[in-house]
Amino acid sequence: MAHTLITGASGGIGEQLARVFAKNGHSLVLAARNINKLQALAGELSSAHGVDCIAIASDLTSPNAAEALFNETRARGVDVDILINNAGLLCEGPLQANDLQTHMNLIQVNVSACTALAWLYLQPMLEAKRGRILNVASTSSFQPVPFLSTYAASKAYLLSFSEALWIETRGTGVTVTALCPGFTNTDMINRDDGRKPMTLPFVRNMEAHEVAEEGYAACMAGKAMHINGRMNQAVVEATRFQPRPMRRFLSGLIAKGF
Repeated sequence: MAHTLITGASGGIGEQLARVFAKNGHSLVLAARNINKLQALAGELSSAHGVDCIAIASDLTSPNAAEALFNETRARGVDVDILINNAGLLCEGPLQANDLQTHMNLIQVNVSACTALAWLYLQPMLEAKRGRILNVASTSSFQPVPFLSTYAASKAYLLSFSEALWIETRGTGVTVTALCPGFTNTDMINRDDGRKPMTLPFVRNMEAHEVAEEGYAACMAGKAMHINGRMNQAVVEATRFQPRPMRRFLSGLIAKGF
């Protein structure tokens, strides 16, 4: 039976993606560190939609986690025909405000694990001549973001990686999509220290279920890239015509409001 594998599925956009895919009849493999949340979600979605849901504990900060997750699905005889690289970490503040290991963990999850999972699952997809990969990038992929420097850089990698794979897989029956949400109301940006959530001036933070619905449609349509929300699309489009010095200047002004 074909399954959709979603990393980081225990909350936020990942959980909402799981809900959307299950609602549309997809059996699921849910992966994240919090196995209790995963098992509860798997049971709920299986009961509500009559789909098979498997929960697997996976900590993608470990260099071997991607291969272990791949081997686990193969050992269970699970055919993953849709891979959703959603798991991600965020470091806020100047580079030196977080220790080196925090940045290395971010790069491991946002870059290395996504690359490894795509490499591992792409080959069986190509052999089957069907499959989809959805990489959750960000609108921060399109410009430098001070005080979110490693996060934005990792998402720029993921966008470039996804678009390159979309070209490489044309005509194979496999598609690769980069999903680029802006600030979304999740635990990642809703701070627990009393400060307001991260936001952009004049741009509404989207809800995770909105991002997931658009992401599902973009993935199933085989789009190379989708930016969530019209205002986010307008902001990204505007940056394309800015000289890089102007882009840096505006990024600095906006980041002061985080």
